[in-house]
Amino acid sequence: MRESGAELCQRRLHARVGLHARVGHVGGEKSVWLQRALLRGRSLMLLALVGAMLAPAIHIQAAERAAEDYGIPEVRLINEAVRAGWQDARLTPSGAATDGEWCRRVYLDLVGRIPTLSELEAFTKDSTADKKLRLVDRLLGDAFVDEYARSWTDVWTTVLVGRDTDNDMVSRPGMRQFLRRALSKNLPYDQFVRELVTASGSNTPGAENFNGATNFLAGKMEDNGIQAAARTAQVFLAMQVQCTQCHNHPFNKGKQNQFWEFNAFFRQARALRRFDGGNDVSSVELIDQDFAGEGGDPEEAEIYYELRNGLTKVAYPVFIDGAEISKSGYLPGTMSDGTPYGVNRRHELAEMMVASPLLSRAIVNRLWGHFFGYGFTKPVDDLGEHNTVTHPQLLDSLAESLVEASYDTKELMRWIVLSEAYGLSSRTTRGNSADDPAMGEQPMFSHFYLRQMTAEQLYESLLTATRADLTGNSEEQARLKDEWLGQFVIAFGTDDGADSTTFNGSIPQVLMMFNGAMIKAATATGKGGFLDSVASSSMPNAKKIEVLYEAALARRPTRRELVVANSLIGAREGDVTAALQDVWWAVLNSNEFIINH
Repeated sequence: MRESGAELCQRRLHARVGLHARVGHVGGEKSVWLQRALLRGRSLMLLALVGAMLAPAIHIQAAERAAEDYGIPEVRLINEAVRAGWQDARLTPSGAATDGEWCRRVYLDLVGRIPTLSELEAFTKDSTADKKLRLVDRLLGDAFVDEYARSWTDVWTTVLVGRDTDNDMVSRPGMRQFLRRALSKNLPYDQFVRELVTASGSNTPGAENFNGATNFLAGKMEDNGIQAAARTAQVFLAMQVQCTQCHNHPFNKGKQNQFWEFNAFFRQARALRRFDGGNDVSSVELIDQDFAGEGGDPEEAEIYYELRNGLTKVAYPVFIDGAEISKSGYLPGTMSDGTPYGVNRRHELAEMMVASPLLSRAIVNRLWGHFFGYGFTKPVDDLGEHNTVTHPQLLDSLAESLVEASYDTKELMRWIVLSEAYGLSSRTTRGNSADDPAMGEQPMFSHFYLRQMTAEQLYESLLTATRADLTGNSEEQARLKDEWLGQFVIAFGTDDGADSTTFNGSIPQVLMMFNGAMIKAATATGKGGFLDSVASSSMPNAKKIEVLYEAALARRPTRRELVVANSLIGAREGDVTAALQDVWWAVLNSNEFIINH
């Protein structure tokens, strides 16, 4: 018996056990939608809609040969340096992204969500030459300060303490409170680092002597602060000193003594658990106290470490560049005759860090990686001598400019997102298909690299696209988000912040996106939500479909997508709401929605 089209489709689909959901290119294969359609028994018209959406929907504008710099020297510097790289590598850049693509991209990267329909329309209908500059200034200005702080609080919380919500040594509300305040007032980055490295006090809001900045180190002080030393160097200096904890680095000049000398800066610090009267930790207090050293002499407060050959060596606090401080383990004080003594090792470390060129280079590399998907090195937190820098002069120049701008990271963000490279299409051409960092090539930024939304961006974008109503204060909203992210991390099998949104096509991932509470709420009808408002409006059906596409993808449907979606309404026997629900579900579960392109 000859099998039907649906049976053939189902047989082929079941042959692909992986339920492919991995991003390959915008508009790429979306077999996960087919599986959903079959699971729900939807009509073949829905399958046809999916087929229509398989075709790439990204359009490339003609390349603009004169790169706009808006009169900003740093933007011109980026444009010239990146273009020189294209010329050296014999690459032809892609054309410019469409207005809708760029608008969606910059909203995601600066405020952590896709634009609303009205925001998208305001930008795409603006015909002035400086509209990108004005939008960036607006997103980085007072009008969006709360959203900017919320988004970058998400970013920095993941970097500083990860996503482990069960760690009783870390108060995520306390960490977020510090970050929101610092980001809302645009605290200069050197002061931001100084406050995190030197913080003392209680880590939990409401506790006596509360200081949310203590959460960065509070959960890293076990085992004599090994993680405190490793993460401080990695996050703020882009130095992987943890690699030399047990032996000299096999590929660079990193020596074992450097790790323990850096670790010695943290030996006065203690993280003390405070209990609520039972066995539960109510808060953690980070304090500094005199350190007698492992030899028992606070005047020479040494620590010991063991070489691989069994020999024991001694270490004192020495910065990565070789600069030394007092060996004393006493905290600062004054003798009876007025003579000062002692040193606060963490305070000395913070001053050495902010005076080091490593600090500005590390944050430039980190933020460049945030906006492009790849930094000048891979990974972004490793600027060791063994790791090749793609554009060394540009990295150094931007680092110097950031210092001259008083470590204003908003200025650095502004320079990056207004650059020519950031504004390119994500669609490759024959002239730049070799520029593929995913295949191990060094990034040359001749096209915009596709990358998946972070879990936080996906959450906020679903709320934006569906106009979900969130009630409660910022802490309550953050708690609800943490609950969702916790479910997300468990289902996606991630650790504390690494590759947190890797959609590799596993069954749990597909089922979460298909059947999760967020998607169910987003596509629900009968509750007066966004989908109901579109379905019940007086707009023609074609316009309703167009609104759904623009709300989620920042583009209009292609002619083929529109024809099939209209046919779906007919297949639903005129039930417009049900048909739109199918379309909306498919769009929100598409690769195109979950990636930044």
